[in-house]
Amino acid sequence: MQELKRKDNETFDSMFHRFQQVCLKDGIFAEIRKREYFMPPSIKRKKKRAKAKKGKRF
Repeated sequence: MQELKRKDNETFDSMFHRFQQVCLKDGIFAEIRKREYFMPPSIKRKKKRAKAKKGKRF
């Protein structure tokens, strides 16, 4: 994760916006959503297979 430092005369809103952009770019929000609930390995494998199968259709 990158470190953000406040620029000269930067408002909190603009710094918060930069923080959100960095988090989106690094995939932090997606990782949080993915780890919000525990998912057993068997379910992970089923989802992975279903995603691969869906991708093969086209």
